[in-house]
Amino acid sequence: MTKGKLYLIPSPLGENDPAEVIPAPVLEMLQKIHVYVVEEARTVRRYLSRAGLKGRIDGLDFHELNEHTGQAEVESYIRLFDNGTDVGLISEAGLPAVADPGAQLVALAHRHGIEVVPFVGPSSLMMALMASGLNGQSFAFCGYLPAKTDERRARLKAIEKISSAHRQTQIFIETPYRNDQMLKDIMSTCLPSTRLCIAADITMPDAYIMTRTIAGWKASGFSIGKRPCVFCLLA
Repeated sequence: MTKGKLYLIPSPLGENDPAEVIPAPVLEMLQKIHVYVVEEARTVRRYLSRAGLKGRIDGLDFHELNEHTGQAEVESYIRLFDNGTDVGLISEAGLPAVADPGAQLVALAHRHGIEVVPFVGPSSLMMALMASGLNGQSFAFCGYLPAKTDERRARLKAIEKISSAHRQTQIFIETPYRNDQMLKDIMSTCLPSTRLCIAADITMPDAYIMTRTIAGWKASGFSIGKRPCVFCLLA
């Protein structure tokens, strides 16, 4: 039986016009795909509507894959590719399958010999690194750090030590409502000379990207607020 392809489709990092951050070939491909696996259907419906599919959304087939999706359900999605049907994978923001449950679908596609086609789009992680002025030759993405204060501070000390030993930029993220607690823990845990880039609302009109030493952040009295943010640290 002929199988379709899996297209990895980027989405905007915020509510801005998709045409501002999504390449034209991607927007054109959206016109051709009718089956989607998405992290959150409501978010993707808004995205596709803004991307030129308004009035056609109800004719599309959406299947959710997020932290609540069981493995059996993920495995069942292989049927979506039957009869040569192409499938689009879209996460909540940025590139699918990067810090995203959609990676499970990509792994499934590879196990079944389905062609995976990635498209170009905004990556908050890479854009933060680009704009940080920190080491872009050696870096690591640490994902989310522990939610508990003591564990988070211990993890911060550990990644600062790794950064110092290898001159390696450490990239991590946090749930927006814990941004300022994260910054507080960084300032109380890391060395004054360690450099930290805070990149918030990347690609948005109110984007904020700044690199300072920990001592400099302490003196600034800065507050991030509840907005999407990437942290880059280099000791």
